[in-house]
Amino acid sequence: MRADAAGRLGHGCPSASAARMAENAALVWSSEARRVGREQDSPSILSALDARLDRMVAYGFALFDTAIGCCGIAWGKRGIASVQLPEASAMATRERLRWRHPDAREGRPPPEVQRAVDGIVTLLRGGASDLSAVAIDVDAVPPFHQRVYEIVRAIPAGTTVSYGDVAKRLGARGLARAVGRALGQNPFAIIVPCHRVLAAGGRTGGFSANGGVATKLRLLAIEGVQRPIRSD
Repeated sequence: MRADAAGRLGHGCPSASAARMAENAALVWSSEARRVGREQDSPSILSALDARLDRMVAYGFALFDTAIGCCGIAWGKRGIASVQLPEASAMATRERLRWRHPDAREGRPPPEVQRAVDGIVTLLRGGASDLSAVAIDVDAVPPFHQRVYEIVRAIPAGTTVSYGDVAKRLGARGLARAVGRALGQNPFAIIVPCHRVLAAGGRTGGFSANGGVATKLRLLAIEGVQRPIRSD
């Protein structure tokens, strides 16, 4: 894909060269981005979440265009470390990845990561794409979260289940809220399709990505979910 005169690719992901030109401004903005990001996270889980994310070692990251905007992906030797849905701007998406993976360098994804990117792009434009075989790095993910993510990865596009359904499949009906918290900390958006999990009674439940529930509903609509969904 060819960059335009502003150094942007496709729908608005800035190229690496444009990013380097803005590096000084980005560094100044970075501290503010961290402050805002921390204010948006739940204080009760923030320290544990930060510690977990800090252990998710990523060697590289890249931004890529999708039908919903500029997304990001980070990777390490064990697989995908995180997927970032669009923030308010491409710069904010980049800074969110840098905050999560401060030692990762922006660059061209290796072939296996590019295949994951291609699958995400296809899915977000309404196409068929199976991401269940994409390798993800769960070394720093708590065991309970890993079990939740494994179950959620098996939910087909175009269908939904409830937090209670996931808890039932875990063999613990009373853990619906714990399932919700685990999905709220999901670093593998789309690959672990937490948007396909709703609250009881068809209510939307929460969604931690930028845009909140509106983004969740948009993702479900792209996948062709037809059932009525009640707004919380």
